[in-house]
Amino acid sequence: MDISQSSIREFFENPLLWLESNASRIIFLIIVLVVTAVVVKVVTKGMRLALDKTDIPSASIFINIVRVLLWVLAASIVLQPVFGINPTTLMTALGVGGIAVSFGLKDTIANIIGGFGLMLGKVVQPGDLVSINGATGIVKDVTWRHTIVVERAGNEMWIPNSVLNTAALEKMPEPIESMTTIPFTVRGGKDVDTDAIAATIIESVKAATQDIMLPDNPPLVKFSGFSPYGIEGKVLLFTKPGVLLSTMQDRAARAIAGKGFLVQNAAPEDEDETTPVISA
Repeated sequence: MDISQSSIREFFENPLLWLESNASRIIFLIIVLVVTAVVVKVVTKGMRLALDKTDIPSASIFINIVRVLLWVLAASIVLQPVFGINPTTLMTALGVGGIAVSFGLKDTIANIIGGFGLMLGKVVQPGDLVSINGATGIVKDVTWRHTIVVERAGNEMWIPNSVLNTAALEKMPEPIESMTTIPFTVRGGKDVDTDAIAATIIESVKAATQDIMLPDNPPLVKFSGFSPYGIEGKVLLFTKPGVLLSTMQDRAARAIAGKGFLVQNAAPEDEDETTPVISA
């Protein structure tokens, strides 16, 4: 089964004779491929289980490296007996051409090295909640070339590892990432009871958002200052994963809309009354 012009010509002229003369090599090739496929499957499954029990991040980059090494080993086993190619000669040829290839694959090599740096340095790991250049999400995986970050809306960001090594990266606690706010204005006056108003807002918002609220993080009310219309404040809301922040804002706004103590339609006296400012 040596790769030569005579062998190729023999295959096209008399395929049955060619198969008969090379049957042992073909069988050997099939056996090696099947055994390698089984070994790869068993080893990768075992690695995933082992990585889950250690402090080493269970990212696909480590498993992919082992998978490639196993297939390279299988290829080196069949090169000489099946294809008549000396592995040493092939490695030498690849070494000479590797310099030229490395220039064309410099970005890929940088991403692979960057991925190892991220994982071994535990900069990011699958499951981390991160913010990168203003985009926030959960790290899904670190592959050969990219780190996959899933945003709250379900979008996947594929960030090159080399870029991630140089970009500003922030690890965020879950309550901070899940927080959104609803501003409001309370009517001013001497008899205003801010504690009672805050309790009413919290009770209303909590009842309307119980099923999408981040567990153990109920709504909060913070008063932040004063305006010509009254006392300025905002409701802090914490949304559980998988729910859009806009959904939480919508429910909370509907829950407190129409409350008598809120300024619903405030506009300065010198402004046109046809262009009101909505304060709550």
